[in-house]
Amino acid sequence: MRYGIRLGGAVLFLEYLLVSPAIGAQSKSPAVTVLRAGKLLDVVSGEVKTNQLVLIEGDRIKEVGAGIAVPRGANVVDLSGMTVLPGLIDCHTHMTSQPGNYYEDLFRKSAIDVAVTAHVYARRALEAGFTTCRDVGAPEYVDVALKRAIDRGEVVGPRLLVAGLSIGATAGHGDLTGFSPYLKFSGFTGVADGVTEIRKLVRQNVKNGADLIKMLATAGVLSEEDSVGAPQYTLEEMKALVDEAHMWERKVAAHAHGAEGIKRALQAGVDSIEHASLIDDEGIRLAKERGAFLVMDVYNDDYILAEFRRLGYPEKILEKEKLVGRAQRENFQKAVRAGAKIAFGTDAGVFPHGWNAKQFAKMVEWGQAPVDAIRAATSSAAELLGREKELGGIQPGKLADLIAVEGDPLRDVSALEKVSFVMKAGVVVKQERGAPAPATK
Repeated sequence: MRYGIRLGGAVLFLEYLLVSPAIGAQSKSPAVTVLRAGKLLDVVSGEVKTNQLVLIEGDRIKEVGAGIAVPRGANVVDLSGMTVLPGLIDCHTHMTSQPGNYYEDLFRKSAIDVAVTAHVYARRALEAGFTTCRDVGAPEYVDVALKRAIDRGEVVGPRLLVAGLSIGATAGHGDLTGFSPYLKFSGFTGVADGVTEIRKLVRQNVKNGADLIKMLATAGVLSEEDSVGAPQYTLEEMKALVDEAHMWERKVAAHAHGAEGIKRALQAGVDSIEHASLIDDEGIRLAKERGAFLVMDVYNDDYILAEFRRLGYPEKILEKEKLVGRAQRENFQKAVRAGAKIAFGTDAGVFPHGWNAKQFAKMVEWGQAPVDAIRAATSSAAELLGREKELGGIQPGKLADLIAVEGDPLRDVSALEKVSFVMKAGVVVKQERGAPAPATK
């Protein structure tokens, strides 16, 4: 006991040394950076403002405007020939992997292989202008480890919100189907049946670092169960999952292709419907009533149909993609016209990381105005994440997540596919055209 008392006193004295102005080291003033923006997109108003300055102190935006005084000693970044926007947000990624060969990926790669290469994909996403991403399911909590490494500054990548294990039913989209019943994998599993198992797995995910919970509400495309969209949980099971997740203050993202499963998930209270390929009018109405976001990955159909046969994917999977690809885009158009809440999500990892911005052109082709597609990846995405106070815009007090592109993305949204400048939380991580080397954390 006496040793404990002495140790406590030593700790208190050390804390005094560290914080005392007279004895401890003084804290440094935060670094000041000023961006000179030739054009700046205000995603709230949709207005493009010219000749703007963005004053950044530390990791936050302090001031924005045309007449700001540049502080002495500030680091000035000249983007006067470019359009500056908020950092982009992708609400549906699988950051830890991307397809190489179907059977090799399934049977010759372990979670260790996935973990070793995950940082490569994270850097590609960030350098493409995506300063924040949701990872909606990864094996063995690799996504949690990646997030923590990024947060520690040991790995370069976007700010991540991670789901850990996707939770789904036996024989469902998250289970290994189509193979011998004697084929088994050891390790963590996201398979849970019944209210008790589901609640326990939600708690396991929370314990191991999940920021959100991913529910597999219906069948899927890139798995070998027969259906592409049939429900795979009862309404009672879905309500239990959502109730448990919300009790732990975690939002729920529901993978759902089929109309019935979408409606069950919305009735259960999920925060977003992922894919929503076969959503019907009632489902769109219900999403609006409940305030749920639709996160519809309307680009990757092109990549799957062009490349997945070469990558060894079974014909059964390709046929399922043909069932949902165009239907999803037509239903995206209906959802836009109906005024449903849309957040940007691509399923990156199904196609190469860093290509995320290719989806903007598809969103515009299928009914969104360019400014609304950009809002889906900024202010609307930040709202879905519950981070609208610090992400998704260029206003004082928000985190200094900023990108710059040449041209005007409101005229040609594909300009976002060629990001020349990226800043995350006040640190420049990419700057082209002969600029100084970017920071590494």
